[in-house]
Amino acid sequence: MKAKTLIELMTLSSSLYVLSKDTELMERLKEMAEKGKDRVNKAMSAPEFDEEGNELEFIDKLIRKAGQAKDELEAKIEEVVAEFYKKINIAHTDEIRGLNERLTTAENTIALLEARLNKLENK
Repeated sequence: MKAKTLIELMTLSSSLYVLSKDTELMERLKEMAEKGKDRVNKAMSAPEFDEEGNELEFIDKLIRKAGQAKDELEAKIEEVVAEFYKKINIAHTDEIRGLNERLTTAENTIALLEARLNKLENK
């Protein structure tokens, strides 16, 4: 009977923990949405000019900002993925390239040493 009560209490506490985390997440998302809305309003109210000196229309500003956001998001995702790979010890393509270069250099050095050894043996 005591084990059943203990399991029920653990289940209840884990459920409450999950609910509290969901609430924190929703509050965080709400804060981010408000900040984002303020940034968008600020960005769209400021006049922007193209290469020819003409003021951009709202849609053009929106397209430009979307492109900038896309570039920033791609850079951030790349950083996060590289950090994640380091955490779980998966080789990133940059690391693989570096290792391949080191391997090539080592193979060249070994070939030179073998050639020198053969030359010394022949003398």
